[in-house]
Amino acid sequence: MPNKIKHLPFSLFILCFGFTIFASCTEQETSISDEDTQPNIVLIFLDDAGFADFQPFAESRYPTPNVVRLAEEGRSFYNFYVPSAVCSASRAALLTGTYPERNRMFGAHAPRQRGLDPDFVTMGEMLQDQGYVTASFGKWHLGDQEDTRMHVRGFDETSGIMYSNDMWADHPENPEYWGQWPLQYWENGVVTIDSVTAADQPHFTTWFTEDSVDFINRNSESPFFLYVPHPMPHVPLFVSEKFDGASGTGLYGDVMMELDWSLGEIMDALEENGVKENTIIIFTSDNGPWLSYGNHSGQTPYREGKGTSFDGGIRSPLVISYPGHIDSNTVSHDTFFSIDFLPTLATLAGAELPAYEIDGKDVWGLITGENIENPHDFYAFTFNQELQGVFSGDGKWKLVLPHSYRTVVRGGIDGEAGIYRQEPIEEPMLFDMVHDPYEKINVIDEYPEIASKLMEYAEQHNQQFFE
Repeated sequence: MPNKIKHLPFSLFILCFGFTIFASCTEQETSISDEDTQPNIVLIFLDDAGFADFQPFAESRYPTPNVVRLAEEGRSFYNFYVPSAVCSASRAALLTGTYPERNRMFGAHAPRQRGLDPDFVTMGEMLQDQGYVTASFGKWHLGDQEDTRMHVRGFDETSGIMYSNDMWADHPENPEYWGQWPLQYWENGVVTIDSVTAADQPHFTTWFTEDSVDFINRNSESPFFLYVPHPMPHVPLFVSEKFDGASGTGLYGDVMMELDWSLGEIMDALEENGVKENTIIIFTSDNGPWLSYGNHSGQTPYREGKGTSFDGGIRSPLVISYPGHIDSNTVSHDTFFSIDFLPTLATLAGAELPAYEIDGKDVWGLITGENIENPHDFYAFTFNQELQGVFSGDGKWKLVLPHSYRTVVRGGIDGEAGIYRQEPIEEPMLFDMVHDPYEKINVIDEYPEIASKLMEYAEQHNQQFFE
């Protein structure tokens, strides 16, 4: 094994708090049950996974039995979105319940950048205040300074990297630039690998899985929040020996099979510790596939991919399991965004929301299928510091505003980047997402009233955040 310090003495780093969980939902309200219990929460957030990378969302060329198992035990969501299809912006939205234009986290932050302002409360901090013991194992990408790294942003136990695994001296496009900063591996606030190499990266998925299982084993009698933001399948791809060649379809398939294995190990640990019935498991991705990398990128049936505001970029596969609360082996086509997780989980855990405005809303009734009306009038989506469109709250209509976006001319091979070109959108476009989820037909002339209403929402949003 590479020179990596495993599990520094946790007495130096943590206090364990008691905890369990349960929640009930009626109509539009969510409340803690009479038992005053709270659910454990496991949130697995992949990096650049495509919508079609897993069964049951698509017939992938390789098996993903544990994603199927999770879907059989819970509900699969086919219309789940992130508000911006890029790493840091997506993660900040998830963990704060706020849009990038509110928290000012745009794009993918470079090493040593400040990142998320500490004035914004993370999900970890919110749940810590409610008595949860918390952990984050994986890729942070929300700040790489003393007051913004994950071990000071709401997580009692941590391991992983502070930014993307391609931000290192072996970057295929600009190694001299990225080589200015070593890719460090941190554990509980201490650098344990000063410069990650190609010998270390194949162990990432295994290390984060082992840390997760160990965390569950030691905290099964406490309420816990486990956040697992895997660095994979973001390029460069690496896989351990146990899955090397396992898929028979190439390295990307091997990586996906190992991520599926990781999910299975976490699910098994929950079951073996007797806490599975009282645990919410959320499994999804930060955005769509990075199509420029060709055979090292994921698959999506939708238009375009990562870095765009078409559905190939912002629509992610999602599975949620919570035995006794979410019906097993069910499917939802209701629309909601990642910003809704923080307020929803806050209500279930009995936690207080921050004093400032949160953009997300409690959608537990939508998740359980008990309430089909989304509380949002609209959702906004951006890329960098540009509003690129809005969804109607029910997800039936999508207005795309004029902007320029990247499209792949030629995909790369075996880890080499491909070629993009910029394409202009010169006039607003309206898509009927029920009958045209692939965004092929602009129906703005056929539905002027709907377009006008969504344009009002867009102007309102622009005035609030960008003017």
